[in-house]
Amino acid sequence: MNTRHLSLLGQTALLALLAGSAHSASPALDLPTAERLASTARARCAALGKDIAVAVVDAGGQALLQSRGASVGPHNLEAARRKAFTSLSTRQPTLQLGRQARSQPDTAGLQYLPELLLLGGGQPLRQDDRVIGAIGVAGGGGPENDDACALAAARSLQP
Repeated sequence: MNTRHLSLLGQTALLALLAGSAHSASPALDLPTAERLASTARARCAALGKDIAVAVVDAGGQALLQSRGASVGPHNLEAARRKAFTSLSTRQPTLQLGRQARSQPDTAGLQYLPELLLLGGGQPLRQDDRVIGAIGVAGGGGPENDDACALAAARSLQP
């Protein structure tokens, strides 16, 4: 076999490998999906008679979307972002995490990490068993309401 033939085989193998990895790459969260998730959360909270602030972060923790209803206090926008970031970072709902941190001395120190917010309303966004981002809801009348609205949005991603 000559070196030119080996080179072509190598290039073909590389292209096949790249094509395969493109199909197996983790799904990405985009702005239209984030907008749909925020709309779902807002609709769920509206059914409870509540206006909310909502934030969606991507897998790297960067905000894709932040919005706040006119009747919601401005601090809730940052709370929603931090709930989303906390849920992404810990890969679990913030309502569950906050309750766990308050009941177990080993995890109580989480509340002192600057970006984490251990209040209900953050939900990881999963697709194909991968966390692709997170949603945070604040201002919905308490941690259970915030959690329910975020959960409705997160579940809307599932088939």
